[in-house]
Amino acid sequence: MSLESVRAFFTEHAPDIAVIVTEESSATVPLAATTHGVAPGQIAKTLSLRIGDEIVLVVTRGDARLDNKKAKAALGGKPRMLGQEEVEALTGHPVGGVCPFGLATPLKVYCDVSLKAFDIVVPAAGSTHSALCIAPQRMAELTQAQWVDVCQKVDAQQEAPAAE
Repeated sequence: MSLESVRAFFTEHAPDIAVIVTEESSATVPLAATTHGVAPGQIAKTLSLRIGDEIVLVVTRGDARLDNKKAKAALGGKPRMLGQEEVEALTGHPVGGVCPFGLATPLKVYCDVSLKAFDIVVPAAGSTHSALCIAPQRMAELTQAQWVDVCQKVDAQQEAPAAE
């Protein structure tokens, strides 16, 4: 079970972080923002991409869009989204619950610099009804992610105060 693999990850690597399970679905950015009472940008969405022969995860702020030109330059090839079945098979998480924790397959993780606009972000936690609150820097450290700039700029009105 995907939620259980995420819980096991945090039990081993960061027992101070609690997984939050809700009755409401948080399978999309708008649903997750409403469920957790945060701005859509604070939702840390995980994109599953194929770059050539490699599969990678890119975690971005919820209201950001991938910039294909920047992504190609930063990741070394044209990004292509994976299909739903392939995502679940490789990550162990269903679409809507994909996160960079407790993965079924070791995958390279990237975090977009757009996440640094927030002190705390809310990624999914392996199911469409689970999430957690974490500082972007800590998420990157726990997943051994590399910071990249692969998203289009977000309207300044949507920005939160920058994390120190």
